[in-house]
Amino acid sequence: MKNYDILMDLALIMVGAKFMALVARKVKAPMVVGEIVAGLLLGPCVFGIMGPNSFISQLAEIGVILIMFSAGLETNLAELKKSGLRAFVIACAGVFVPFVCGALLYSCVYGFSSFGSEGFFKALFIGSIMTATSVGITVEVLKELGYLKTKVGQTILSAAIIDDVIGIIVLTFVLSFKDPKTKLATVSLKVLMFLAFSFILGYLFYRAFKLIDERYPHTRRIPIMAMGLCFALAYLAEAYFGIADITGAYIAGIILCNVRDAAYIDRKVNVNGYMFFAPVFFVSIGLKTSFNGMKGSLLAFSIGFVLVAMVSKLIGCGLISKCFGFKNNECVKIGAGMMTRGEVALIITNKGMALGMIDASYFTAVILLIIVSSIGTPLLLKALYSKYPDKEASA
Repeated sequence: MKNYDILMDLALIMVGAKFMALVARKVKAPMVVGEIVAGLLLGPCVFGIMGPNSFISQLAEIGVILIMFSAGLETNLAELKKSGLRAFVIACAGVFVPFVCGALLYSCVYGFSSFGSEGFFKALFIGSIMTATSVGITVEVLKELGYLKTKVGQTILSAAIIDDVIGIIVLTFVLSFKDPKTKLATVSLKVLMFLAFSFILGYLFYRAFKLIDERYPHTRRIPIMAMGLCFALAYLAEAYFGIADITGAYIAGIILCNVRDAAYIDRKVNVNGYMFFAPVFFVSIGLKTSFNGMKGSLLAFSIGFVLVAMVSKLIGCGLISKCFGFKNNECVKIGAGMMTRGEVALIITNKGMALGMIDASYFTAVILLIIVSSIGTPLLLKALYSKYPDKEASA
């Protein structure tokens, strides 16, 4: 490949991603799905116009980091405190049940492996993919129906935010085991050290950003320095603590989420992220996906993966909600609202593939899960609220 050929690749990625994203929006599907389909069309799955290369992969990695940084910036710590124990317990169940069910599914299809073996950690990784919740679609549906600010709506929103935080911690532990010599105590110590380091560094940077924000509000130097913090923490997490760089980026976002100009920072980050780097990331998912290895066992696994991922969230979050006095139909609404998967599931899968924990064929199962859950969840929620309208919203 000539050096300037990458320019045509980028042109195809940007135009293809935007066109398919608009098509997806027309059919009421998430725009992310359209961008992934653009990658499938451009890649070896359909037309074979282009394939993954190191430069595109590096751009995609920046895209992942910016997405997680933005997710951290959008975290509402006040809302998390207000939701209290209820949302935390529901989120824990929403992580634990899919994690266990995902690991069991992999083991049932490919065989149970001994503790500490490669197969054992692959099973754990498949479980960790199932933990993440993408609440964006659910929030839009609840807004449309007028139920977002009800007790059930706020529980779903808060639990989904906590769910992602716990999911990132689980991912950190699982990815740390990629080295067969790694021990649980070592991983735990590294995670605790990184959290302590982030807390101290975060407090210092939070105070510094508050002062800068007061003196130079809404100036471009603030998002520039914020992105510097994001990339620095992502690097330190991976290089010195053996923790995924996306964890560092997410924590950088949480450090700054209460700064007065947090929304301004997020808006400026999105100009870079969602206009360029994020589309490159989502298209690269499609470029890496191949149906060549789609044999009977993988097809069966993909179907089982979608069913288990959705049902385990429904059961895990729904059953535990009953302990907090929710009615049966409200428990089902909470479980259904937590079923959607999106960017975080893709990010986790991409990270695992980069580290050699799974191969590209598993992207098929994850993409299928995102498409089915993104279409199925809104339909199920609308049906539930039509049959069991929330009296709290009516009042």
